[in-house]
Amino acid sequence: MFRGLNTINLDAKGRLAIPTKYRERLAELCGGHLVVTIDTEERSLLVYPANEWEQIEAQITALPSFNKAARRIQRLLLGHATDVEIDSSGRILLSQALRDYAGLEKETVLIGQGKKLELWSKEAWEETRDEYLSVVNDESELSEQIMSISL
Repeated sequence: MFRGLNTINLDAKGRLAIPTKYRERLAELCGGHLVVTIDTEERSLLVYPANEWEQIEAQITALPSFNKAARRIQRLLLGHATDVEIDSSGRILLSQALRDYAGLEKETVLIGQGKKLELWSKEAWEETRDEYLSVVNDESELSEQIMSISL
C-alpha cells in the first residue's frame, strides 16, 4: 500500500530517487521493476509495480480493438508504458517523452495512491490540489458514497 506525498528533485538526466519507505515495499512486491505510463486525465505519470501493471495491461489489451474509445486508451496507456528498474542508488530513469508529457523539470511530487504512485510536476500538483479542494468544499459535488465516509 502506497500513501503519502513526497517532494523529490529530478536530476538533469531525468533520474528520480524513490523514497526509502517505498523502495522497501517495491523490492518486496516486484524486485524494483516498475512500469511508468501517462495519466490520460491529468498531465501526470502513473507508476506501477510491474506485477500490478500486468493485471491492468491484461484488462486493457482485452478491450475490443474495434471500439474507437478503447483503442485510444490502448494506444495511450500501452504505447507510453515504459519499464524502469530501481538502480543501486534507489533511482529510476524517466524517458524524455514521459517527462515532457507531465511537464517534469526539477521539482516533482510523488503521491501514494494505494497500489500505484502518481508523479506530478510540483507546480501542476499544487494547482490541481487547490482545484480539488475548492470542489471538495462544494458538498453538491460529492456522491452519497463519499458522504458516508467518516474521517
